[in-house]
Amino acid sequence: MQRQGTSGGSAAVRVRAAGGVLLAAHLAVVAWITLRPLDVTWVSPTNMRPFAGIRADLALGWPEAALRICEGLALLAPLGVLLPLVHGRLSVSPVASLARSVTAGALLSLAVELLQTGVPGQVVDIDSILLNAVGVGLAHVAVVPAARAALRRWADSRVRRDHRREEHSQGRTPTIPRVGMAP
Repeated sequence: MQRQGTSGGSAAVRVRAAGGVLLAAHLAVVAWITLRPLDVTWVSPTNMRPFAGIRADLALGWPEAALRICEGLALLAPLGVLLPLVHGRLSVSPVASLARSVTAGALLSLAVELLQTGVPGQVVDIDSILLNAVGVGLAHVAVVPAARAALRRWADSRVRRDHRREEHSQGRTPTIPRVGMAP
């Protein structure tokens, strides 16, 4: 017998809604960080050669390079967790989910870079698109498969518990008492 309630569905809706709110808040922070004008006296030229910016960062020394590369990885990394949360499915191909998240992160990073062309003090860097996409992928791989597995185990145990409760709560099957026939 299947359960005819909305508590499981409403919990999923609440989680997806919370994920949507967190996603919107994160995108607002990203827009504020990347699209505000900067007062700088000198701006480096646009970088359209892949890995040239990363090589330039490595030439500055390991501490500075690690900071800049980690900033690039971390900017959009929460999308790797928030996008599957908003999608809200527990049973999905891990490779397809990773591909969707990385693609969405790369496209969003590309949109940010294109919007930066009109912002004073901000320059376009192809390496930031690459680092952002890798950051989304790393966050996705680190969190989403384990979280989905844990949620699937929890949902399965909840279904089994509810099924056992239904079996015990029904009690004995009612019977109709036998009545003798009148002459």
